[in-house]
Amino acid sequence: MSDLSFQPDDAEIERRVEALLFAAAAPLSAAEIARRLPEGADTGRAIAALRQRYQGRGVELECVADRWRFRTAADLGFLMTEERDEPRRLSKAALETLAIIAYHQPCTRAEVESVRGVSLSKGTLDLLLEMDFVRLRGRRRTPGRPVTYATTDRFLEHFSLASLYDLPGVQEMKAAGLLDLAIPVGFEVPDPTRSGDSEGEDGLSGHDDGSPEFAQDFVSPDGD
Repeated sequence: MSDLSFQPDDAEIERRVEALLFAAAAPLSAAEIARRLPEGADTGRAIAALRQRYQGRGVELECVADRWRFRTAADLGFLMTEERDEPRRLSKAALETLAIIAYHQPCTRAEVESVRGVSLSKGTLDLLLEMDFVRLRGRRRTPGRPVTYATTDRFLEHFSLASLYDLPGVQEMKAAGLLDLAIPVGFEVPDPTRSGDSEGEDGLSGHDDGSPEFAQDFVSPDGD
């Protein structure tokens, strides 16, 4: 039979305070800690003892706005630092432009603007080119010889598409609420078999043909 008159000693009080601070989702005041301890427990002594015991350790007890918490020692913060590349987020205008190019390629800047109903800033296309989602494909055989744009293999990789045939259909996108633009006549999922020299379009001379790049090996065959 347990002794109901048992009063924990200082070491046990310290142990309980330690448990409370570790389990707390936020810093605790001395009063909040005391409410969970037996009546008459010396909360201040337990906190002071813990602070001294953890001083110089990997985890230290600190007071913030009259509340107590355990935290990683300041000089060890570098261990928790993780360097990673944050993916760049596309603006609404960039996403709309990318969708139009994907579904209506090859298309010109003017055609993109016609579908969106607003003018297209140069920075939007520059961003898509920089991220390698679109490429310069050719020039239209029309006055002014406007440049045409098409998507890249990087675009397919980023959106986990095996080919352009795997793009969602227009009706699917409408049903999902992803396409609320004015759809022009003839707007359809593009045919991936179209070439850069298709009717009404000339290829860009000297333009990258999309072949993979390889590191140059400057070691001569004879090993010199």
